[in-house]
Amino acid sequence: MLKPKLFTTLKDYSKKQFTADLTAGVIVGIVALPLAIAFGIASGVTPEKGIITAIIAGFVISFFGGSRVQIGGPTGAFIIIVYGIVQQYGTTGLAIATIMAGIILVIMGLIKFGSLIKFIPYPVVVGFTSGIALLIFSTQIKDFFGLQLVKVPSEFHEKWISYFWSFSSVNFNVLGIAVLALLIMIFWPRLTHRIPGSLIAIIVTTVIVIVFKLPVDTIGSRFGEIPSELPSPNLYEINLSVIRNLIGPATVIAILAAIESLLSAVVADGMIGGKHRSNMELVAQGLANIITPIFGGIPATGAIARTATNIKNGGRTPVAGIIHAITLLLIMLFFGSYAKIIPMATLSAILVIVAYNMSEWRAFISLLKSPKSDIAVLLTTFFLTVIFDLTIAIEIGMVLAVLLFMKRMSEVSNVSVITRELEDSEDQIDPNSIDKKQIPEGVEVFEINGPFFFGAAKKFKDEMAVIEKPPKVRIIRMRNVPAIDATGLQTLKDFFNDAKKHKTHMILSGVHTQPLYAMTQAGVFDLFGEENIHGNIDDALDRAREILDLPKLGRPADFIPVVARERKK
Repeated sequence: MLKPKLFTTLKDYSKKQFTADLTAGVIVGIVALPLAIAFGIASGVTPEKGIITAIIAGFVISFFGGSRVQIGGPTGAFIIIVYGIVQQYGTTGLAIATIMAGIILVIMGLIKFGSLIKFIPYPVVVGFTSGIALLIFSTQIKDFFGLQLVKVPSEFHEKWISYFWSFSSVNFNVLGIAVLALLIMIFWPRLTHRIPGSLIAIIVTTVIVIVFKLPVDTIGSRFGEIPSELPSPNLYEINLSVIRNLIGPATVIAILAAIESLLSAVVADGMIGGKHRSNMELVAQGLANIITPIFGGIPATGAIARTATNIKNGGRTPVAGIIHAITLLLIMLFFGSYAKIIPMATLSAILVIVAYNMSEWRAFISLLKSPKSDIAVLLTTFFLTVIFDLTIAIEIGMVLAVLLFMKRMSEVSNVSVITRELEDSEDQIDPNSIDKKQIPEGVEVFEINGPFFFGAAKKFKDEMAVIEKPPKVRIIRMRNVPAIDATGLQTLKDFFNDAKKHKTHMILSGVHTQPLYAMTQAGVFDLFGEENIHGNIDDALDRAREILDLPKLGRPADFIPVVARERKK
């Protein structure tokens, strides 16, 4: 459905919601300011370009987007790509590549490509996200320690070799400011989440540098004055030769923007219990990346951290995102000139925190306990991202995932399974069908059919979202699940944790050998507990009756018709 969420939410908009959106929008605007500046500088462009991107792209993405709460702007995921494009093609080449990426995103949305993006395997996403985080961290060592390096090499290994040989030139004034900023951002949230730690770190460290006149680099000493107004639009000449040269970088920007924005939207859906329009979101991302470069901005996408901040502060409609963009514009107009006194070491500390949050190290470690095939995809994607190129990492990671999917299918499939799948389901007699079982009231049974891989996991999430009132006991029946991958395992973990919040007891039924082994390796078995994992539906139902303190079978009054609870698409 290609209809912006803004127009849907305004139908029943209230004064109370506007107050909540206003508060959230102002807070997110303040949070976004230091991040926008840091992302702009780290990307190899001037700091105001980061602010311009947050303003224009933030407004466009909220106005046209398919999510209620998505906040758009520059993100850490783009730092490495943008920096590489600027070094090779210059800022003009970056602007044209971004416009081309925007056109690609709009086309992806119009041809309804949004739903396919969601099927990217979990190990691939964690692999390249963790790789990007490590690359961002490696770019901040010079400014964090104040190393005397004229030029930092672009290659990962060469960069660290140069750091090693120049470590004797550490500037302890710079290091002290960076460490102080880091500590403030780590411990400030223990006091309050209302005011971002990054803003407090900037204020405190800037005051210290000015008062004590410390010899440290600032934004002004490195980049000069920061403009306090939006630049005039600039139109670029795009011809066949330019398209041929920049189609590669443009495609990379488009793919990464699509993945990041839809991942952020999915996370947001889980936090507010909503459902975004993925294709409309892609169109909005495309429009933002077409318009923003005309005013000197850089690539933009949905920002998970700022979106989460928006939600936590009460934002529930795109109005909050629009207010966030207006807040940034007002800050730029009236206080933009003061940005030049911010120490570079502080911005470096902010990016170190960003890299840490992006690293997903817990998920990375958890995936190392998954089946070997998932580990192979994870590590391959990670090392290709760090050592070679993000584009190659995503492409090879996806190909590996598809090949391993086919391999698993060949291992678990047999003639009887294939024959059953070819038959019409109405012609099959199933003595263990759920409609032949007596289901106690307060118990929901969901049956998953087929391999529980990245695509099936998404369908399962959609199906679970149909339930309006969580049941007392939920049984997930897996008798027709011959194999499960890391995304399926993560989905089971997510739903176990969601069920725990709603005080719903989870039971698994009919778990086969491969899923059972994978669940044991990944810690899912221990999470559910041995008493809640059963070989057949009858044992699972007996366990549900035990939890509900119901008598044994034989008392019809204890049961309600199962047909009323059957959920079919």
